[in-house]
Amino acid sequence: MEPVLAILTGLFFAFAVYLLLSKFIIRMLIGVAILGNAVNLLIFTNGRLLREVPPVLQPGLDVPASTVANPLPQALILTAIVISFSFFAFLLVLSWRAYKGLGTDNTDRMRITEPQEPVLPPEGY
Repeated sequence: MEPVLAILTGLFFAFAVYLLLSKFIIRMLIGVAILGNAVNLLIFTNGRLLREVPPVLQPGLDVPASTVANPLPQALILTAIVISFSFFAFLLVLSWRAYKGLGTDNTDRMRITEPQEPVLPPEGY
């Protein structure tokens, strides 16, 4: 099971990087969302996948009698989901605002505020 999830995580990372290198903002946003899911899957896979192990201690035991599941990856993933959702919402609003202001989602056409001619560096101080 873990090798399949490791391969799936690698595919998510590769596809997210491919989308982030695009010049269209919508593709970049989808890449950010897939990258967040890839990170969550990576954390979940690193926490070991044990279906038959209980996640908490049994009542009356101070020390686990056998192997228990680590709840830390689940807590980290829940925190990462909230953070990635808020980050995605911020990027979505920011890109919508840029699209309304400039009329395009192509990052090459968004460079209207940059000078057309190259600016020479200062010759002396």
